[in-house]
Amino acid sequence: MFFSKDKKGTEEGPKQLALLPLRDLVVFPYMVVPLIVGREMSIKALEEAADNGKRILLATQRSASTEEPTAEDVYDHGTVANIIQMLRLPDGTVKVLVEGKCRAKISRFLETEGHFRVEVEALDESTADSETQAESVATIKALFEEYVKLNKSIPPEMLLSISSIEDSSRLADTLVAQLNIKLEERQKLLENGDALARLAILQKFIQSEIEILQVEKKIKTRVKKQMEKTQKEYYLNEQMEAIQKELGDKDEFKSEIDELLFRASKKKLSEEAREKVERELRKLKMMSPMSAEANVVRTYLDWVLSLP
Repeated sequence: MFFSKDKKGTEEGPKQLALLPLRDLVVFPYMVVPLIVGREMSIKALEEAADNGKRILLATQRSASTEEPTAEDVYDHGTVANIIQMLRLPDGTVKVLVEGKCRAKISRFLETEGHFRVEVEALDESTADSETQAESVATIKALFEEYVKLNKSIPPEMLLSISSIEDSSRLADTLVAQLNIKLEERQKLLENGDALARLAILQKFIQSEIEILQVEKKIKTRVKKQMEKTQKEYYLNEQMEAIQKELGDKDEFKSEIDELLFRASKKKLSEEAREKVERELRKLKMMSPMSAEANVVRTYLDWVLSLP
């Protein structure tokens, strides 16, 4: 536990910590999160924490739109965190990297000039027998693996990180960060000190997400097949039209060649001219009717046979 213990090994009384209210974010133990802090009261809370052991309480606002929250505007459960790094930016805001350590409950708000300071107590984590815990951990790991295969937004290497966690509480808190759970539900999970209960809630959520993703996959596959079929039909229709056009052009082309042959047979030509005309006619028969060269030869023959 992050809180210090007395000589008997039990948790000491409430600790006083600076409070950093968060908007649209719930930080869990074991999470490492970068934050951009701009409100003056929040910056003062960070500065005090940095000067006093770098411990701070992160608690979520009930409404993100509240610019100057009071005690009633902040959930009474949060996460004690360590400040890993803090940097003041040129625009006056502060970039801070925090690591969640343990759950805590606010027992009292203290009057501090310029920012919140609170008394907090660590939340006890309920335990289960090792066999039950092992079963729950194994079940949700297998389920999460199936979920990752369907959800491409989660990097596959996340499975390696999850697979190495055996502690049920840590596993539940690590999984939350990878799931698209509503803020209110995340807060409830933070307030729940029963690790196995949290795993059970996450298991239902992942199962539901898997069912949705499977339906989406079926729809995408069906749409893809329909598109492929439509594209194939379009291609075949175009190909058929091209073939029909080619056949029609060939019939017309053959008629043109027959006409040229007939005109050549009736035309009085010198031996040299006749040989030239017959050579060009043979060449024309071997050409595609759509080629530019065939058009040149046709024009040439028509010109020769039109001469007086």
